[in-house]
Amino acid sequence: MRAIATALTFLTVVAATAVPATASAVPARAGTPAAAGTPAVAGPQPAAESQSALAAVGPQPGTFTGKGFDTCTAPSQAAMDAWLAASPYRAVGVYISGGSRTCAQPNLTATWVADQTRKGWRLIPIELGYQAPCGTRTPKMSADPATARGQGRTAADSAAAAAAALGIGAGSTLYNDIEQYPSNASCRAAVLSFLSGWVERLHTRGYLAGMYSSGSSGITDVCAAYHDTRYLRLDQIWIAWWNGVADTDGGTYCADDRYADQQRLHQYAGDVTETWGGVTMKIDRNYLDVRAGTPPASWSVTVDNATAGGFTAGVAWGTSAYSAQRHGADYRFAAPVASSDVAWFRATLPATDAYEVSVWYPADPGYNDRTPYLVATTTGNRTVTVDQRAGGGRWVSLGVFTLAAGTGDKVGVSRWSAGTGYVVADAVRITRV
Repeated sequence: MRAIATALTFLTVVAATAVPATASAVPARAGTPAAAGTPAVAGPQPAAESQSALAAVGPQPGTFTGKGFDTCTAPSQAAMDAWLAASPYRAVGVYISGGSRTCAQPNLTATWVADQTRKGWRLIPIELGYQAPCGTRTPKMSADPATARGQGRTAADSAAAAAAALGIGAGSTLYNDIEQYPSNASCRAAVLSFLSGWVERLHTRGYLAGMYSSGSSGITDVCAAYHDTRYLRLDQIWIAWWNGVADTDGGTYCADDRYADQQRLHQYAGDVTETWGGVTMKIDRNYLDVRAGTPPASWSVTVDNATAGGFTAGVAWGTSAYSAQRHGADYRFAAPVASSDVAWFRATLPATDAYEVSVWYPADPGYNDRTPYLVATTTGNRTVTVDQRAGGGRWVSLGVFTLAAGTGDKVGVSRWSAGTGYVVADAVRITRV
């Protein structure tokens, strides 16, 4: 991406007739992101302006099919006007936030945003921050999936605040730039967990969630996890694959049936120099086929073991306040047994839909290392095993499941465990996604 090396960005006004660069300028290795380098701290950013009359025209990029470009520093008004009149591009990527941005953004203000969208440009807002823990770029997200998920939420808060300050309003898609990384199982889990936090929090802020990455790493991992209920699904993907073809094909990196409903951008060439209207810029070329959408309505319910009418358990389940990691005043526990004796959390859901199920438990070396949680989905109970000896005192996601509308037992904790130690039932949280 353009924000990785400031030396790659330049702008020159010349008196020549518009002469575009050829489409043959592609990298030697397809599937890599557009540029390499060591991230540096971006220069001072302009102060936020009053939003009374400064706002983007509609969600960004909204519904759009066609060509776009991205470059490190938001171009001047004169450059944008020249390219609008002469170039084939109608969308532009802009780096709005993130600790890895390398370019100062003297032009990127609420006025600039309002002016470009009023004139017909579509904006692609980009966050460049946390990077994969197995990669070389910094700052790195945590290798611990739960911590990485929290960092994804933090990144979403930062990006949403930056977008709002620039007048890029709710309903827009914000794209998290995760540069190429040598994927492996643990790194993949961290990245997908980070993106789940990104999706979750952006949806609560009223934004759609997108992601930019190389086809050979981030895009491959996201598309492979398309049906994995442990992770939240992105709204749009931006595929870095420099094959020189202006379409949204993902090749072997992403199957055609994934993110297939106008949910793709394709960076098909990078580090190319083009001149339009007498203005020369070094850019990456993109093709977009995206549509505006509405984030799922935010809805969540938390049920504690002490919630009136929300918890049932047999007589073998004791009550304890031993651990300070508990949720609420106490929690329930029972010894494992080879029979069905499930403690159920009961909730009322507003609609049959996809919900993320998270659980809270106190961790202790004497608790069960293979605690079975049961999730009552529309197609039957699903079992997810959790090690309650570690990772306690916080919300731990079991995944995303389709749950039925209405009141009923939604999540259970079973005593039928192959592990050793007490099984614990403390609290669950069900969030519509």
